[in-house]
This record gives sequence, structure tokens and C-alpha cells, in this order.
Amino acid sequence: MSSNNTTATDHAWMVKAIELSRNCPPADGAFSVGAIIVGEDGDEISHGYSRETDPHVHAEESALAKLSEDDPRLPTATLYSTLEPCSQRRSRTLTCTQLVLRSRIRRVVIAWSEPSLFVADCVGIETLREHGVTVLELPDLEREARAVNAHLLG
Repeated sequence: MSSNNTTATDHAWMVKAIELSRNCPPADGAFSVGAIIVGEDGDEISHGYSRETDPHVHAEESALAKLSEDDPRLPTATLYSTLEPCSQRRSRTLTCTQLVLRSRIRRVVIAWSEPSLFVADCVGIETLREHGVTVLELPDLEREARAVNAHLLG
């Protein structure tokens, strides 16, 4: 387990997010990602995965779209995403980083940082941290999260 203030509960939720990412239809131009939003009480609020509702929807976007923007649980929730939230996007107006900031979620846990395959310099982690969001990584689950994307990473 990572030494960056993550917990066994964080690990368990990320395993579930990785399982969710396996539902993604593989795509040549996009990662397969799972995301789960968990409330302060430890219960799941929402979940989503890449390409769940259309060919361009991202996991975080899908999970957040199932909730109202003013959902009172969001400021104390944790977002578990198998990949760093995107900071650049061609298919939508808002990036996942912007959507997380708009949601008022203050804690994000990821399994791995976005590699430079599609975006040369993803700054999702940095941008979230600059806006006061705690971002934690679970490097012990990176290999499992990457494995879902073997069709892209070889």
C-alpha cells in the first residue's frame, strides 16, 4: 500500500474501479478508465466508466453526470479514478479536471498518472492540487489499472 495517507478502504474502492474499467469498450484513441464516487459515510454515490453512455464519455464525466451539480454529498466525497483526470480534451468543452473542480470534490485517489500517449503533458494532478484538492496515488495498483489498457500500451 502507498505511504501517501491512503487507507485499506481506498485500496478496496480502487480495486472496484479497476473492475469497472473492464466494462469499457476498447478504443484505439482512448484509455479504459473506471471511476467511483464514494460519500463521507463510505457508501457509493455514483460510478462510471469510459464510453459508458457514448463513444467520447470519460469515466469521471459519466459518474458525475448521474448526480446533480449541487449534490450536498460531493464536497466531502472521494473520487476514485483508475487514471489521472484529463487536463486536455478534444471531444468535449470541459476536461475531467474541470468537472472535478466544478463538483467541489476535495479528495481524489488515482491508480496511475496519464502517460504521454495521447496528451504530451497531462497536468490533471497538478491543477487539482493547485485548487486545494487532495490527490493521492495507489502505485501498487498501477500495473492492474494499466493492464486494462494493454491494447494501447502493448
